[in-house]
Amino acid sequence: MTTTLYSTFDSPLGELLLVGEESATAQGGTALASLSVPGQKRGATVQDDWTYDPAAFADITDQLRAYFDGRLTRFTIEYVTRGTDFQQRVWKSLETIPYGTTTTYGGIAADIGAVRGAVRAIGTAIGANPLLVVRPCHRVIGADGSLTGYAGGLARKRQLLGLEGAVPDAA
Repeated sequence: MTTTLYSTFDSPLGELLLVGEESATAQGGTALASLSVPGQKRGATVQDDWTYDPAAFADITDQLRAYFDGRLTRFTIEYVTRGTDFQQRVWKSLETIPYGTTTTYGGIAADIGAVRGAVRAIGTAIGANPLLVVRPCHRVIGADGSLTGYAGGLARKRQLLGLEGAVPDAA
């Protein structure tokens, strides 16, 4: 039986909820399963059978602190991936978007070999990303440069892109 652990992290985006599972291979013994912000669509909520354990997330919170301080551009966190094959292909593509840059939904479609008409399905898969910030879905913008669709809210998306120096001209 897997033990679900959780903690919180005070960030510039608000209090982040970190949820993980015990792991024999993760450095801190915890593999991240979810990272969500207050009010996030489909965000995790603490369950009665979860165990509060901030120490289990020490490595993760150190990396988050370094990211928000501008000292980290790529996370090296073990995480749990649960999703359909299509979602996992989309999420893997998200992980290749370099810090400080953006791509479009069409760019993700091309990257995973999907038809351009699949952008709506790609948007849905991106919206189901359980690892905000760590898996950088905030780096995906509209083809016209607009900030579109972010489960954590467009203000937070703009904030993250601003932190990375990648805020597009169009709003």
